[in-house]
Amino acid sequence: MRLGRPIAAFAVATLLALPVAAQQVPQTVDEVAQPGGTLPGNPKVALVKVADGFADPVNVANAGDGSGRLFVVERVGRIKIVNEDGSVNEDPFLDLTKLNPLGSIVQTGFVEQGLYAVAFHPNFEENGHFFVHYASLPFNGDGMIVRFTVDPDSPDVVSAERANETSKVIMRIEQPWYNHNGGQIEFGPDGYLYIGSGDGGWEGDPLQAGKDLSTKLAKMLRIDVDTENGAYAIPESNPFAHASDERLMNLFGITEEQFAEIRTKADPAIWAYGVRNPYEFAFDPETGDLFIADVGQNHWEEIIWQPADSKGGEYYGWPDMGAGQCHPLTGPDTECPTVGVLPVAQYPHQTPYPGADQLDENWGCSAQGLGVARYGGMDGAYLVGDWCSGRLWGLGWDGDNETWQFQELLQTGLQFTAGGLDEDGYVMAVTANNFYLADQGPEANPPGTLWRVMPRDEVPEGAEVARTKQ
Repeated sequence: MRLGRPIAAFAVATLLALPVAAQQVPQTVDEVAQPGGTLPGNPKVALVKVADGFADPVNVANAGDGSGRLFVVERVGRIKIVNEDGSVNEDPFLDLTKLNPLGSIVQTGFVEQGLYAVAFHPNFEENGHFFVHYASLPFNGDGMIVRFTVDPDSPDVVSAERANETSKVIMRIEQPWYNHNGGQIEFGPDGYLYIGSGDGGWEGDPLQAGKDLSTKLAKMLRIDVDTENGAYAIPESNPFAHASDERLMNLFGITEEQFAEIRTKADPAIWAYGVRNPYEFAFDPETGDLFIADVGQNHWEEIIWQPADSKGGEYYGWPDMGAGQCHPLTGPDTECPTVGVLPVAQYPHQTPYPGADQLDENWGCSAQGLGVARYGGMDGAYLVGDWCSGRLWGLGWDGDNETWQFQELLQTGLQFTAGGLDEDGYVMAVTANNFYLADQGPEANPPGTLWRVMPRDEVPEGAEVARTKQ
């Protein structure tokens, strides 16, 4: 299934990046970045409004086809097109609320359910394939990943007839509860489809899904969708591609390392495990490194970094740990061994541990990854917006000090839900108004907005920018 253009671009970028690649995963909790750092160059940014009026926008992507269009995902089950001039097409690009006479196929009964994300095939210009992930109403909230194909004669609208005619179900992820469903899907620089899958919900991972290799829950998945037979194929390079293969038992002449590779119940689609709710993730467009904004539980949020040369198979600690903290966290001095691969950054909730005084600054409640910025002095900074505090963080590597830096770039009054890149590489953000206790449903909540993160000194004259707190 090799994809010439993306692989070639990735190879060139990797070669160019090698001489300066010095990032590393923290080896101790003390090395995990926390708020208060400063990115190299101390960049100054602003949020510039592009368009508004969206029903609970929860994802944004571009098609990579040179059209300049942006595709905003509405939780209710629609995808809207935003043109380069900021105008929004009246007719949705895709409308899953009208695919059959019974109405919507998308479950939106809880604020964490709905249409999660869209991903365009790397060869979208040629094959017209795009993929969506949504909570299925007919399947009681199970996650459905489905491929559709655009009609070349109707590039801006996929009709119900066309959607039904071209639909191909790629995967169904059984969901035991209505939260922690993950949601993001994105093609990696290797041409494979990556899927962020949460631990299935409730709290505390009651299924212990994070450590259970037999389930797709609490995992980063990696699959090959370019297959003629079957919904998808398993890349040979997946860490558990053959771990569960049937084989004769042999007790002698086998090394411990060989025995350790046998996992009789491992799902071969797993790329990494031990994540709680990887709702948003993004690849660095130049290096191929993967950043994962993993939504935390009651006290801490975490950002995971996986280098482009990873072979997969990392255990990221959940539910043994939450960020670089013990789980369960019982107080300020809770002690536990460090288990799994540490995140590169973490930040606390307003109450960082049970019984703690509430923080006045440097806190949030839900990490929503936006994308990797390579402009305006931001050399590979991963931008993260917080759902509760309206803070916009930047995470980057400081080569001079050989540390990760986590800097607050802005504090707004906005509720970040997700992000993506436009075709020029600018980081986009969507914001909504759908907090748990105030959620009225995706059609009734106040409308949300699409923003572009820009260097402060490049904001166009007359542009509307997000208000910030001093």
